[in-house]
Amino acid sequence: MSSDLVLRKHRSWAGVRGPLVLAILDGVGIGAGDEGDAVKLARTPTLDRLWVPGARAQLRAHGTAVGLPSDDDMGNSEVGHNALGAGVVHAQGALLVGRAIASGALFEGATWRALVERCRKHQSTLHFIGLLSDGNVHSHVDHLEALLGAAARAGVQKLAVHALLDGRDVPPTSALTYVDRLETFLAGLRAGGVDARIASGGGRMVTTMDRYEADWRIVERGWRAHVQGDARRFASTRQAVETFRDEAPGIIDQDLPPFVIDGASPMADGDAVVMFNFRGDRAIEISRAFEEDDFAPFDRVRRPDVLYAGMMEYDGDLHIPGRYLVTPPLIERTMGELLARTGVPQLAISETQKYGHVTYFWNGNRSGKFDDASETYVEIPSDRVPFDQRPWMKAAEITDRLIDELRTGKHRLARVNYANGDMVGHTGSFDAAVVAVETVDLQLARLVRAVDQLGGILVVTADHGNADEMYQKQKDGSVDRDKQTGVPVAKTSHTLNPVPFMIHDAARGDRYEIDAERAADAGIANVTATCLELLGFEAPSELAPSIVRFR
Repeated sequence: MSSDLVLRKHRSWAGVRGPLVLAILDGVGIGAGDEGDAVKLARTPTLDRLWVPGARAQLRAHGTAVGLPSDDDMGNSEVGHNALGAGVVHAQGALLVGRAIASGALFEGATWRALVERCRKHQSTLHFIGLLSDGNVHSHVDHLEALLGAAARAGVQKLAVHALLDGRDVPPTSALTYVDRLETFLAGLRAGGVDARIASGGGRMVTTMDRYEADWRIVERGWRAHVQGDARRFASTRQAVETFRDEAPGIIDQDLPPFVIDGASPMADGDAVVMFNFRGDRAIEISRAFEEDDFAPFDRVRRPDVLYAGMMEYDGDLHIPGRYLVTPPLIERTMGELLARTGVPQLAISETQKYGHVTYFWNGNRSGKFDDASETYVEIPSDRVPFDQRPWMKAAEITDRLIDELRTGKHRLARVNYANGDMVGHTGSFDAAVVAVETVDLQLARLVRAVDQLGGILVVTADHGNADEMYQKQKDGSVDRDKQTGVPVAKTSHTLNPVPFMIHDAARGDRYEIDAERAADAGIANVTATCLELLGFEAPSELAPSIVRFR
């Protein structure tokens, strides 16, 4: 075992006697405290009790603090858990792809050249599947247009876009903004003699973009629409969106059914396909459907002989997909690996919707364990219902199992994700978001009691904001309202707000406190070193420094 992976004991702090529990309240940021702040307006006696001087801080969880291109970019669960688990800020997907496009490196790579050459050789279609928005969480429309333009200039004569509609990382009914922009771009390509069109699509939460095998029916719907041309047909994407909205008033973009556009042909042998999402969690399953020979999740009916590539490698352990356009960041020496190599038993637990975040993303985009003997991973199966209809989700069941595991005395560190603030926040339902936050607060109260009984420490933070800003805002910060009804306009995306950081230790006394000066510029990457020190280890020098000062 490499000695640089084994942690050294802390110089002045022996470490917590019991377990250290790190609770990540997904999507619970610190908002403006206005009428759209479901976190502030929820009844949260536990969070209020934990928010005490010397044991609290506000951490940055967006933009450059988590490796995104600029501070105008909201954080997300993928980069958030990368930062929390690694303790180092790495350039993330959006930034890496933007650089590869700007430098031309993407188009000089072997994968891109193979895609283009295949389509030129067979006079076949190059298909692009992905999220059509500028949310910059899973994808960006700028990247799509760059790929389409480069393919046309390289001599590809047939281009098809399979547009997954967002309404989650962007305003909930903004789809036509992106559709109209793309249609204008495609019309320009057609004027140059290229057959370029939107072929199919659907809302991201019902079409193609499932994750963690929560509901393979979502991927199957996408497969049938994109590959087989088997979905409800329309003359245009605009007609599809407007028709669905007329038929189901109040529906938001992420929930729009799959559709196929008249004139679009099914995918054929000799075609090539690019999944242009750079984020991995919701791109893995459709990649498997294209690439796996022995595939069981659903009947593909017909699997055309296509050359498939992802924007990035979505799973570095399983090498999914086999071909990709941009190399993802190499994240090594994560908290999980350091603790495993030091022989520290650790637990990771969440429900399905965020299970991969406390395992795969936490471990630097690795899907397996570092050490089977010392690591325990627990997945609580999520419900398959709209989250605003069951905003408590599986928080109680997670806490039940977590407390049982802690009482075994086996685990020195436990990391747990409560998904409620994020998954319910994405629905745009303010009332449901309030219930979601209150649900998590209740579970924290249970955790506080259990941790106190075991002589442990509870650290509470979040990966990004969401439920803290449930209504869209105007430039002056006021709530945006419908001009006719005066009703606040729902917001379903993440926020740019900081997130809370709290340490609860019944035995803390005056032995240590959060250093306000260190915390002033800290981001969630600083959580790693802080937790390692609370466990009684020296934090490696390359990590963002701990924000705790021992006395």
